[in-house]
This record gives sequence, structure tokens and C-alpha cells, in this order.
Amino acid sequence: MSDSVVLRTAGAGDASVLAAIITAAFEQYRGRLIPESGAFRETTESISRELAAGTGAIIAEQGEDAVGCVMIKPADGDLYFGRLAVTPSARGRGIARRLVKAVENEAARRGLAGVRLGVRIVLTENQRLFTSLGYVETSREAHPGFDHPTSISMRKVLSPS
Repeated sequence: MSDSVVLRTAGAGDASVLAAIITAAFEQYRGRLIPESGAFRETTESISRELAAGTGAIIAEQGEDAVGCVMIKPADGDLYFGRLAVTPSARGRGIARRLVKAVENEAARRGLAGVRLGVRIVLTENQRLFTSLGYVETSREAHPGFDHPTSISMRKVLSPS
């Protein structure tokens, strides 16, 4: 297997690949997140619907293996990303950082002002990653049915080119 990781835009036929990456990557959060992550409900069919509705995705591949992905969509003048996922066997190689940079590059290409994301309050390691990449907290929200914040919204302003 080649050591180099290649990023590419996902197409309509990649829904099963995206679902498999997300399932593998989010498994570590099972039982840690209350409420449970919506990632556990992702299927090839649900992702196919999202892609058909205009959500985009970027896939990281190493050789023949898909090792990471991120889903993207416009939101409030920015590009929002979610489902940032790296398979357990590919972690620690900077793939998540490369995927986030690809999202930022896509936002800049589209002329958008910034990039947004949501991260669970309990996932402090993910918060540290996003902070190290220049994202700042903009708000805290509670999932439906909760009377306390469960998620943090973060944003990075992109420099005009």
C-alpha cells in the first residue's frame, strides 16, 4: 500500500464508502455521547440522499483504501463541515488536519467568509484539534430534550485572498 494520502471530491457513487468510513471512525464514541451521535444512523441510503440534495464530501484515500472523509454544505455564508472521520488504522498521520484544510480551501474557492463546525462538549480532544487549527467557539447549544449545552459551535474566519 502506498504511504501517500490523496484527497478527492466524493461523487454520487461514493455513499457506501462514506458510510463505511463514518461507521468505523465514530465507533469509538459509542456510549460516550449523550445523546448518541447521529453518525450511528448514517447509511448508504441516507448519505445518498444528502449527496443528491447538494451536500458535498471529500474522501481521503491511501492506496486502494478509503481512510477518511468529511461532509460539507453551505451554511449562513460559510461552509459547514461535519462527520469528519478517519478510520482507526489511519489515525495519527495528519489526515483529519488535511481534510479540514481541504474544506477551508473549498470555502475559499467558493468565496465564502469562513468555515463552521459543531463538536460535542465531552470531546475535548476534538475541541483542542479545532482550536489548534484556528477555530473559535461561537456558541453552545443543547440537543433537543436537554436543558444544558451538549454541543459547541466553532468558526474560523478565512483571510481574503
